[in-house]
Amino acid sequence: MLNATSSTIGVLASGGLDSCILIGHQLEQGNLVRPFYIRSGLFWEAAEHRALQRFLTAIAAPGLAPLVTLELPLSDVYGEHWSITGRNVPGSESPDDAVFLPGRNALLVIKAALWCQLHGVGQLALGTLGSNPFPDATSGFFEAIESALNRAVPARVRLVRPFDGFDKRKVMELGRRLPLELTLSCIAPLDGRHCGQCNKCAERRAAFRLLDALDPTDYAADARGIAQRNP
Repeated sequence: MLNATSSTIGVLASGGLDSCILIGHQLEQGNLVRPFYIRSGLFWEAAEHRALQRFLTAIAAPGLAPLVTLELPLSDVYGEHWSITGRNVPGSESPDDAVFLPGRNALLVIKAALWCQLHGVGQLALGTLGSNPFPDATSGFFEAIESALNRAVPARVRLVRPFDGFDKRKVMELGRRLPLELTLSCIAPLDGRHCGQCNKCAERRAAFRLLDALDPTDYAADARGIAQRNP
């Protein structure tokens, strides 16, 4: 049941496993949750946005506020990058740094945090794990950007990372009862399905293996890259 003293917390959501589990976890904690999705013109966003909307509909609760979708186009900055064109997407064997998008966390946080500041939402949560290898996912980065944001606008906002001390197994355990089959992690979706061959699909398969449970994801190709027919 929602606590009478609950505070509203914004959650920056991608439609993937970690951020969707974070939304569910915050609702379980009795918080009012305001999810945010930011569209930047990236190749996978249409499928991702639909997946997030389906997930939010499935977990609808009194404490879940409507999704806020913000626009932050990046095609003029990223140009012909694979994240815009969908060509030469990093495959399942690629290293983590192959999917690094320069400046992405800074841009996402600034846009969503400003909305929070202007609408009286005092906290913005991100689903980043402590194991995230990228430079814009460190404690120092988030402390610095929070300080800058609160110097620029009178209303204060806190950037919180509830999963910072968790490993992937712990996060997946928190989401075990959620409809995770509705989430989308793929960076090269095919007709709304996970491609089954990209870096993020490989990461997703590994996440479900941690639960020692059947992966409910609809992949267009199996782990060997063999195309599967739509049922």
